[in-house]
Amino acid sequence: MPLHTHSSATLDRRLFIRGLIGGAAALGLAACTGTARPATVLTSGSAIPTEFAPDTTLKISSPLGSVALALGLSSLKNELRFQVPEWPNITAGPDVINAFRSKSLDVATNAGLPPIQAEYQGLDAKIVAVQLTRTPNYAFATKPGSDIETVKDFAGKTLAFSQGQAQGAVLLRALEEAGIAQSEVTLTNLTSNQFLTALQSGQVDVAVLGNSQVPKYLEQYQADGARVITTDVVDLLSILWAPTTVLEDGDKAAALASYIPIWARANIWIWENPEIWAQKFYVETQNLTPDDARAVIALANRPIYPPTWDEAIEWQQKNIELLSAAGFVDSFDAETLFDRRFENILADAIDTEYRS
Repeated sequence: MPLHTHSSATLDRRLFIRGLIGGAAALGLAACTGTARPATVLTSGSAIPTEFAPDTTLKISSPLGSVALALGLSSLKNELRFQVPEWPNITAGPDVINAFRSKSLDVATNAGLPPIQAEYQGLDAKIVAVQLTRTPNYAFATKPGSDIETVKDFAGKTLAFSQGQAQGAVLLRALEEAGIAQSEVTLTNLTSNQFLTALQSGQVDVAVLGNSQVPKYLEQYQADGARVITTDVVDLLSILWAPTTVLEDGDKAAALASYIPIWARANIWIWENPEIWAQKFYVETQNLTPDDARAVIALANRPIYPPTWDEAIEWQQKNIELLSAAGFVDSFDAETLFDRRFENILADAIDTEYRS
């Protein structure tokens, strides 16, 4: 795929055309046959049911197969009381949004930026679970042969940028902290799965990489002059989110509510079993060396599931204002991104050490 570079002064500030999604939820009963329990249609104010039909299905994203693998290794998959016909390997926010639109995905794990982009595009979806990260989980990688050593050196350079993903917000925050205006850099609009190719080919000077990508990148290109620049810029949120069409289905909403504690406990299992995860995921599925796998594990963050979502909402509001000031989205109230009916689900489901 060709990569098109635009200066930030001419970067299309309205990259995505806003769509309109019609329809309002109403409380009602779907037709049923025999003794089947009728499906409930929920409104935004309806309580989430505690029971659901045993044949309820949810298509849940499993980036690089990680979610399904963690559930299997931890035996938590045995606790699922609904059917999962697919675990699609869908990671990037734009791809998740497209999958939501096509109804090929019901639930996804992402950072905080994709729901903001979805709102701007007119896709109605809500955050239903929140995990916090207190330490940086991204770093800035330079192309081979680069003379860049600090973020200050980004001025005048070509930077990989993803408007609808966490990497985009991390870049904008780093530029802001360094006092570099967007007019001083060239932003190349890509999705994160194109970043490595753009770096390797020298089409961009800098790209944001996840901590898990850093060891392998350095192993391949450090001898050729590539380097990694770390900062204190944090991407606070990891979230579960779903389209409102899923949340309006009483069975699916109830099944999702039952999944949230399992999702959290799977993440905690990964944290508490680093050697197993390093071998089974990073070595056996991602082809990292054992040393690289251990290096990635050393950069991992303890999962935190806050008792309230106030901090997460405040953080999302800051992201919205950052993107709005740059001309990428219109400003709106971050509260609308969250479905607070799910806020207290984890209150008694995880140990207190993972609450703050």
